[in-house]
Amino acid sequence: MQGRLSAWLVKHGIIHRSLGFDYQGIETLQIKSEDWHSIAVILYVYGYNYLRSQCAYDVAPGGLLASVYHLTRIEYGVDQPEEVCIKVFASRRNPRIPSVFWVWKSVDFQERESYDMLGISYDNHPRLKRILMPESWIGWPLRKDYIAPNFYEIQDAH
Repeated sequence: MQGRLSAWLVKHGIIHRSLGFDYQGIETLQIKSEDWHSIAVILYVYGYNYLRSQCAYDVAPGGLLASVYHLTRIEYGVDQPEEVCIKVFASRRNPRIPSVFWVWKSVDFQERESYDMLGISYDNHPRLKRILMPESWIGWPLRKDYIAPNFYEIQDAH
């Protein structure tokens, strides 16, 4: 079943894939990484002026990584704002996704956390560096194939 936004995107020739609706009835779309920045600008101009959240997850060990954006269309006098969920997938070998910092500034720390925990590089992010882990940390702790360091060996070495 195609949602309202998906129908609008199709009408305007914008390539995407509908993933249906979540349990709250929010439309979910998949956008190719290489198309994400230009489509993000289109969505902002279309009225999705608020980025509620951004997160990322590891789809499966050895598989793709996903960056997820929850966008809201906030309009004066509208009680039920329109929402959409966007998923952008990236290869785990070279996980690169365009940053949407210059579209929604609120994504700043959220993209940094996704980088820190999963190693997704957000191209053109102005301050893409670790935010939770020390700069010296090796690896991406939320990847399903991550092997945690043995802290006892690290302490014994000092």
